[in-house]
Amino acid sequence: MQIAELIESEIVAGTMAEETQVPSTNEFAAYYRINPATAAKGVNLLVESGILYKKRGIGMFVSSGAREKLLQVRRNAFQAQFIQPLAREARKLGIDADQLSAMIRQSLTTDTAEGSVNR
Repeated sequence: MQIAELIESEIVAGTMAEETQVPSTNEFAAYYRINPATAAKGVNLLVESGILYKKRGIGMFVSSGAREKLLQVRRNAFQAQFIQPLAREARKLGIDADQLSAMIRQSLTTDTAEGSVNR
């Protein structure tokens, strides 16, 4: 899973572009000091989901559309993990959509240290 997540993060960040070759399972295994079979499991998860594809005799490559597919999956997870609970809490506190939007805009533009809270 960690190898799959690492590759996904590289694709989302643009470090691994679509149609470029990814390191081999042996390269991952050597770099992270893990069993090649373990590295292969991570890579195969991405092949099964269509993020990577195999060119016989050459190696694994990032599929066309992989970045957008991963972004959509992550956006959906973001909504379920953060936005929905945020909206539920806002309703409990009587914060309407306009107020919540203003709070989010302010938070997006304010460069504050993570974890710091004004008290």
